[in-house]
Order: sequence, then structure tokens, then C-alpha cells
Amino acid sequence: MVSTNEISPVKASERFIILDALRGFALLGICMANFPEFSLYTFLSSEATASMPTAIADKITRYLLYFFVDGKFYTLFSLLFGIGFSIIIRNTERKGVNGFRIFYRRMGMLLLFGFLHLMFIWSGDILMLYALLGMLLPFFRRTSDKKLLGWAAFFLVLPIAVDGVCEMAHTNLALPFIRLQESYCAEYGINDANFAYWLHDAEDYGTVFQFLVQGACVRMQEFIIGNRYFKVLGLFLIGFYIGRHHFYADLEDRKNLLVRICRWGLMVGLPCSLLYAWSSMSGHPFGNTLHSVCYFISVYPLGFSYAAGLCLLYLKSKKGCIWKWLAAPGRMALTNYIGQSVIGMSLFYGIGLGWGSKVGLLQTEVIVLVVFLFQVLFSRLWLSGFKFGPLEWIWRMLTYGKRLAIK
Repeated sequence: MVSTNEISPVKASERFIILDALRGFALLGICMANFPEFSLYTFLSSEATASMPTAIADKITRYLLYFFVDGKFYTLFSLLFGIGFSIIIRNTERKGVNGFRIFYRRMGMLLLFGFLHLMFIWSGDILMLYALLGMLLPFFRRTSDKKLLGWAAFFLVLPIAVDGVCEMAHTNLALPFIRLQESYCAEYGINDANFAYWLHDAEDYGTVFQFLVQGACVRMQEFIIGNRYFKVLGLFLIGFYIGRHHFYADLEDRKNLLVRICRWGLMVGLPCSLLYAWSSMSGHPFGNTLHSVCYFISVYPLGFSYAAGLCLLYLKSKKGCIWKWLAAPGRMALTNYIGQSVIGMSLFYGIGLGWGSKVGLLQTEVIVLVVFLFQVLFSRLWLSGFKFGPLEWIWRMLTYGKRLAIK
């Protein structure tokens, strides 16, 4: 049997460009979803946003984000994570090593990255949740296709039931983290009056860190209230199913299936997204349970149609240079994901340029496009001389327990 120290990550020549391109596309959507918080627009009062010169355009932009972006791109990212798990297990077992040992070490390192990101850079981290839920995936490895998809459907539908029970029982499962956040805010002097401007007014990192501490509590609230762990696990399992059957390697043979997924995803997802966006903008007027139903019938169909649609475009123009450009940031997804947070801090917080709370939502999304273009160019330039992104290189060395050549 080959020892763990004798194996290495997937070589560039063994990668499928469509997976990296999908990952790059997902990074753009994630940046679009996250930057309204970095710019502090999300935290501003309705009076403050209404007084901005771009107020009308910002309101339209906000609706469009709920319609086209919210939830759809983390859906795509989660599917890709499940596919990646299947690839890791298959490659390590093919070489005669314990795939689980490698996988759990990989998840452990991702958990560390996520913790550092959450506590010291940005409170909106998703990596910790991915790492913790990823550790459950090996338990489904021997599950039949039918049961695997059944479990996936169960976890995706479960949030609706949870919200229904909580609504009927008038219970908030996130209450412990709400109390914890309140205690940190009281300790640091963060209140309703300065909440939206705290990071803009921060003149040193210590002040930023105070906000990040209470923000970590808010993140736990978001995971619990949004039942994010069930949703992500369900998507992981669908991604694992896709990876198990190598859909990404046989796109031409799956073309008819891709057309059906794209068509039905758009037919169901687009009209339902109108309802979901309206419910989100209106503060869930019919309650959290019905809002969860709107999420289910809009986010997943449209997210799946994005993936299928991009695959169909790829089949039509495989030779197009756009795929190499889009795949470049996808090959450095960890570096670019955390890089977006560092850029956001530098642009919007008081310890950086201090643009936060001054720019509207439309301006924020224009900045997103510039940031993503920069990441595409940087990734292409970096990968012209290096095998991995800088954080990917560190992640792989920690995972495989040996020094890897980066050039």
C-alpha cells in the first residue's frame, strides 16, 4: 500500500476546466452577495439608504440581488464541494491509500482557515460550516444512489418543517447566540446608533476585532435561523451524487439532461424568484415558513439551472479563451474567497480607505465587478508561474504533511 506521504494533490493536467470555471463563476456571485455587508450598506437604516442620491437605483439593485443572486451561488459552490469530495476519495483510493484520513485532514485544515477568517477578517465566513459538514460526507459514501438523493431531498426540505414548528411554538432556536451577542455589544459599546458606522469609524484593528467578535455570534444566528447546515448538507450530497457518476467528464453525453435541468430550472425558478424577492424585500409578510417555501422553490431550481446553463455554454465553445479566464480564479478559490474579504476590509473599513456607509448598493456592485476582474487577472498571472494559489499551496502542504513544489 502507498503511504500517505507518497501521494500528492490533483495535477493541473488532471483537472476538469468546467469545474474550475463553475467555481470561478460562483466566486463572482458570492462576491456580489457579500460586498453589501462589507460596504456597510446592509447595516444602514432605511432612512439613511433613502437619503442617498442613488436610493431608487439601490432599491432596484437590491431586488435584483434577491432575484438572481441570493442563495443561488452558494448553492452552486456547495454542489462543487460535494463533487470535490468524490474526486478526492476516488483519487486517493485509486492510489491505494486511506482516502478518509486525507479527507479528514483536509477538512481539519479548512476548519482552521475558516476559524481564522471568521474571527480575524470577516464574520460572514462559510468555510467553518463547510468543513464541519464535510466531515459527515464519508458516512454517505456507501449509500445507494436512490437513498443518497432521498437524504439530499430530506435535508433540503427539512428547513421548512423546522421553521413551521418554531413558528407555531413561538420559539427562536438562535436565542442563546442572540444573548451572547448582546453581552458583547454591551461590553464594547456597540449599539443601534453606531452599529452601521462602527467599522467605518474604526481607526485601529482592535476596534474592528470587537465588531468581529459580536459578528461571529450573528453568524451563528444566521446559520440557525436560516437552517443553513441542513441546506448545505443536502447540496453536498447532490454534488457527491454528480461526482460519483462523473457528470462533469461526460457533458456531451449528458446534454439532453442538462437542457432539461436548465429549462425546468428557469421555468420554475424565475417566476418563484419574483415571489421570493418580494417576500425578502417586504420582511417575510406571510411568516418564515412560507418564506422558506419560497426559498425552496426559487433558489434551488435557479441555482441548478445556472450550473446546467454554464455547462451547455461550455459545450458550445470549449475552445473559447473565456473558460481559461473564468477557470483561473476557480483554481484559486480559497485564496480568492478570503482575498475578497481582505479587499473588502481595505476598501470600506476605517483602517482602510473608509468607503463604508458612503456608497450605495449599485455602486457597491460596480466595485464588485472591478474586484472580480482584478482577481481574474491576478489568478491568470499567478498561475502562469505557480501550480497553486498561495493559500491552496499552504492548505495542500498541511493536508499531505509534506513540502510541495509551488513553481
